[in-house]
Amino acid sequence: MYSNKTGMIILAAGTSSRMGSPKQLLLYQENSFLQNTINACVSYASNNVTVVVLGAHHNTITSSTDTTKVSICFNENWSTGIASSIKCGLHFLLDLHEDMKRCIITVCDQPHIDNTVFKTMEEIQRQTNKGIVAAQYAKTLGVPAMFTKPYFNLLLSLSGEQGAKKIIHQHMDDVASFSFANGEIDIDTKEDYETLITPI
Repeated sequence: MYSNKTGMIILAAGTSSRMGSPKQLLLYQENSFLQNTINACVSYASNNVTVVVLGAHHNTITSSTDTTKVSICFNENWSTGIASSIKCGLHFLLDLHEDMKRCIITVCDQPHIDNTVFKTMEEIQRQTNKGIVAAQYAKTLGVPAMFTKPYFNLLLSLSGEQGAKKIIHQHMDDVASFSFANGEIDIDTKEDYETLITPI
């Protein structure tokens, strides 16, 4: 039954205005940021469904990315903010499998994401039975984050630049967290990227 699986949403619709080029396609450890994230999601559990939400530069990104093991959701409202991409991805998953019990929301500009992060989240959720499992880094909680079904409607009610963090902080009594120190490393500017790829 699909109810034992987890839907995966990769948010990759942004225009990368601060970078000046699609950061989804920046190279790190032989693959693009987006490809690294896709590979992590697929290797986490091959029987889960992963949807990549694209918007700006979608043609360039799809032509440069192996998407054979994931689904693509084009968010025509990507410019209105991250909430529209969360809703696009979640609607897509629920249209395929309305009995889905949980979903993981992740982004493509955390270069240190890997499948062990997702496996940790799954194990914590099963042990604690909490409705939300969120990554902890830089003295905050954020994505990647797992949400169980009772939170789907709240995710679908987000608007503008409201992201998953809003729901996490509104329901702290139902949140389990785990340490993901490298989660604070996200890439928004050319300087961020140069720091990432420059050997210490």
